[in-house]
Amino acid sequence: MERQQGEVKADRLERLDPLCDSEREMIKDTWATVYQNCDDVGVAILIRLFVNFPSSKQYFSQFQQVEDPEELERSAQLRKHSRRVMNAINTLVENLHDEDKMVSVLKLLGKAHALRHKVEPVYFKNLCGVILEVLVEVFRDYITPEVAVAWTKLLDAVYWHVKGVYEEVGWASSSAV
Repeated sequence: MERQQGEVKADRLERLDPLCDSEREMIKDTWATVYQNCDDVGVAILIRLFVNFPSSKQYFSQFQQVEDPEELERSAQLRKHSRRVMNAINTLVENLHDEDKMVSVLKLLGKAHALRHKVEPVYFKNLCGVILEVLVEVFRDYITPEVAVAWTKLLDAVYWHVKGVYEEVGWASSSAV
């Protein structure tokens, strides 16, 4: 089955396709470049999420009524949340060698979003796809097809683990994918 750019397929996985050492290195190498621009990239990711999936704004009271992407870009609250997203990805990348640590981080993230923020799990799938789209688009000189495969595997794992946390906490929703 061939994937489209930005498509995350983890909801169809029974088990994850683990990253090999060379894929971990590719992710770390490209992330070093991405993270140098983390504020702008994080904002681009969230704006793309809100533009492509407008219903995702429902979880952000301060953005619900904002339609203009340029106005969103100037929002201090959006920049703050985008920094959190980028720092979470950074923590995962820094711990690619430690699966237990990665799972622990994703459990905390999943529980917070399921229980405290009541975010539908499908939005994690959407976000993972948007992250990949933005990385491929903005860092096309660094994100080769092989690197994109590695990132896709990591983002599949993110969604797979977060979705598992939702199931563990008994999340019941019609849009849980």
